[in-house]
Amino acid sequence: MIGSVLVAVTATIGNLLQGWDSATMAGAVMYIKKEFELDSQPTIEGLLVAMSLIGATCITIGSGNLADWLGRRPLLIISSMLYFLSGIVMLWSPNINVLLLARLLDGIGIGLAVTVVPIYISETAPSEIRGLLNTLPLFCGYIGMFLSYCMVFGMSFTALPNWRLMLGVLSVPSLIYFVLTVFFMPESPRWLVGKGRMNEAKKVLQMIRGREDVSGWFNSSQSF
Repeated sequence: MIGSVLVAVTATIGNLLQGWDSATMAGAVMYIKKEFELDSQPTIEGLLVAMSLIGATCITIGSGNLADWLGRRPLLIISSMLYFLSGIVMLWSPNINVLLLARLLDGIGIGLAVTVVPIYISETAPSEIRGLLNTLPLFCGYIGMFLSYCMVFGMSFTALPNWRLMLGVLSVPSLIYFVLTVFFMPESPRWLVGKGRMNEAKKVLQMIRGREDVSGWFNSSQSF
């Protein structure tokens, strides 16, 4: 039971990063406008916010098929890599075009996370707490927004608020997310069973359920 909670919490870091990112951009955009003189270019200003949504929307069209083909865990790893890469690029961004590209990469990472995480939780959580754990993505998203607003609020009191730092901070928790998904997050047992990898599915279930006998989960569609 504890194992199921831990893997669910790990997975929902992706949702926390999504909330963090959206709130940070809301606070950073005014400083970006000043540096790149976007007051006369409302289209570019709109794209700054919209690029992540464009990336997320585009990837969600095929993310379900990708998750069925590659697995849930690989897509969450890719999502964490995109979060990290976009954070580094936003921290460096020498011009508006590079920043827009970083926002697009960030959006793809968001799209993968918000679509795959609920699937992953549903397929790893025991039936008695599945509904509870599936509230974590939304909860963590709001936690991310809250933390980001606190950060932006604090940085607004500095002499020269640095929007690159505001956006680039995303790379730190995303690196933690990457490490956790690579080294500690197992593949979905349901996906493994669907691919005929029964022994691997059994080992994953034993790990996240904390018990040796997991035959009931293979025989009961309500629990597995």
